[in-house]
Amino acid sequence: MNPARKTSLKLARPKSAPYVSTTNACKLCTPLGACLAFRGVENTVPFLHGSQGCATYMRRYIISHFREPVDIASSSLGEKHAIYGGSQNLKQGLQNVMSKYGPQLIGVATTCLTETIGDNVPMFVKEFQEEHGGNGHEAAMPLIVTVSSPSYHGTHMEGFHQAVRALIDRLAEPAERTAAVNLLPGFGSPADIRHIKEIMADFGLTAIILPDISETLDGPILATYARIPAGGTPLADIKIMSGSQATLEFGATLKNQDTAGKLLETRGGGTLYQVGQPIGLRETDFYFGLLEVLAGRPTPIKHVLERGRLLDALVDGHKYVFGKRAVVYGEEDLVVGLTAFLAEIGIHPVLCASGGDSGYLKEAITAVTADLLPNPPQIRGGVDFYDIAQEAGSLAPDLIVGHSKGYHLARRWKIPLIRVGFPIHDRFGGHRILHLGYRGAQQLLDRIINAILAKKQEDSPVGYGYL
Repeated sequence: MNPARKTSLKLARPKSAPYVSTTNACKLCTPLGACLAFRGVENTVPFLHGSQGCATYMRRYIISHFREPVDIASSSLGEKHAIYGGSQNLKQGLQNVMSKYGPQLIGVATTCLTETIGDNVPMFVKEFQEEHGGNGHEAAMPLIVTVSSPSYHGTHMEGFHQAVRALIDRLAEPAERTAAVNLLPGFGSPADIRHIKEIMADFGLTAIILPDISETLDGPILATYARIPAGGTPLADIKIMSGSQATLEFGATLKNQDTAGKLLETRGGGTLYQVGQPIGLRETDFYFGLLEVLAGRPTPIKHVLERGRLLDALVDGHKYVFGKRAVVYGEEDLVVGLTAFLAEIGIHPVLCASGGDSGYLKEAITAVTADLLPNPPQIRGGVDFYDIAQEAGSLAPDLIVGHSKGYHLARRWKIPLIRVGFPIHDRFGGHRILHLGYRGAQQLLDRIINAILAKKQEDSPVGYGYL
């Protein structure tokens, strides 16, 4: 080939976008979220189709936050399975789970390896069920729900929501209309789920909450080890969700996505209400107003009093928080709720960031802060902590609100970190933090003000004991 021609070809080749590596990701892997969702279903074992290391990493990560034993089964693939496929390991693993745990349901989530080599997991599961469904084993065969959750696509929240949708797709059946209300709370803490159940009961509403991790990831101490912890959404309840009068789905960034709530609506699951997480005064007011319509009764006096005490605390604490600047990060819908709360108490969120990249974060934050902030915050999706540090370095924040992976920034900038969400690995009781409702807003307000006061006290050259 003519050298000149060779050079021209090289120069004419279009440039690809530069590759940007991730430094300390502000997200977790997709199958981890699927495992957390499956963990909130009665008598269910999460199962990862992939290498043993994936299951080991996720168990360790989840246990460190929830302080509970967490079993995640694995097909334990090795190097040869990347060439020959993992069908036999998957089938053997399912058989082992059946014999050792005796679950009613096995939730199978894929990993990067099995998605990359193209394992057809639904087909493998069908073959397994056909192979073991006969010979008198029908009664012992658990339900098996599969979800595609490669870590190179999305975050743990995508895995979580996809698993919830897969559960409904597999289990929800045509059912007679009932007065029950389906509630899809997204990924909250066990304390959040317990509070939601309390609120629904106070309104006299029968709630089917999916998933329900209030006991499975925060249970009492037992004399003997339970291989599958008690609690979780009963399978019988999931089967009749299509007969409920309404479905509430928490998640301001989910409105334009193919969600579990939308699937239920197509199957007759009553009117779908997609709302933001009820964090702070206004979002909780909206949620309680919706419950008043569904229940046909006013808000119970207990919650009216909690709202009143919150308003009193907002007045008392305003002088401490007004004008403070905050960086908020974490899961997209949690960031939306926290940003709304911070704005209404007088704190200016200067940067709202998430490792998630749904494309709806900016729209959702603008909607909840438009009439509260003089200047809109910077909003960034699909970022890691390097990006957050680069963005926030010149914004002079007074505090950071997010999970414990941002501690290095708080330490570097010498400002308080208000730990919320998941994961919290450097403090005790992260799974008992309440974020939702008037009660959750009260607790968040107290923690924020006390962190600001502690910082002011520590920075004082003389120290003082009265604020």
